[in-house]
Amino acid sequence: MSAARAVLAAAAERLAAAGIDTARLDARVLLAQVLGVESNAVVALGRDITRDEQDAFDVLLARRAAREPLAYITGVKEFWSLDFDVGPGALVPRPETETLIEAALKVFPERAAPYRILDLGTGTGCLLLTALTLYPNAGGTGIDSSAAALAWAGRNVKRHGLWDRAMLRQGGWDAAWGGRFDIVFSNPPYLTRAEMAGLEPELAHEPAFALESGSDGLDAYRALGPAVASALVPGGRAFIEIGAGQGPGAGAALEQGGLEILSIAPDLSAIPRCIVARLPG
Repeated sequence: MSAARAVLAAAAERLAAAGIDTARLDARVLLAQVLGVESNAVVALGRDITRDEQDAFDVLLARRAAREPLAYITGVKEFWSLDFDVGPGALVPRPETETLIEAALKVFPERAAPYRILDLGTGTGCLLLTALTLYPNAGGTGIDSSAAALAWAGRNVKRHGLWDRAMLRQGGWDAAWGGRFDIVFSNPPYLTRAEMAGLEPELAHEPAFALESGSDGLDAYRALGPAVASALVPGGRAFIEIGAGQGPGAGAALEQGGLEILSIAPDLSAIPRCIVARLPG
């Protein structure tokens, strides 16, 4: 048996050697996973690590050293202070995507309104289900072309108890989703093919279809424009994530598809991240 501090130190050294910048934090999270405790309680653990616990920890460390995303290993990722199940086949929710929720709350501050919400490319369902949690009288639909991603979304609908207000459908953005919506979210793929070649190793584990969007990174926005325009009610708003520096190009593609760009909201790093759009007029 070994003391927790020594085990953590050795694990952090191993992960750092694999090129992981957050080696110490990741080691603590993974050991907490094995021990079934909160990560901040690991260092203060008042006992040694058993042989079986060390073996289980080594398995997780090997996966992380191979640059598998931490969220795939733990099976959960926090988004807007909510936990979402996640794993292979679905994009890991990211903090910058919370910008879409922030922008929606500013445009639609009335929490009790019965909004209809559409999430195009729902993935884990983090945008749709967060919005339904914030708007308790709203109902919504999540669309994704991937059955694997929808399986994760389904688990999260169950996790958050939203089966009575959330519908999931498999299909493309031009699918017949029924009716029109007050709020449309989308976090589409927006990396170029060239950018895909230089990604950090973790992203190689995530679905490429959720990341790449053609030679200029704008293919998804060309398809989204007419899809979103056909989905919005008059007075509705779309909140669409963009990559760094994509404001002009993505905005032009969305305008060509029939939308009017109202603003672009920055994320916490001051990077323009969320296009807010509506039907013209």
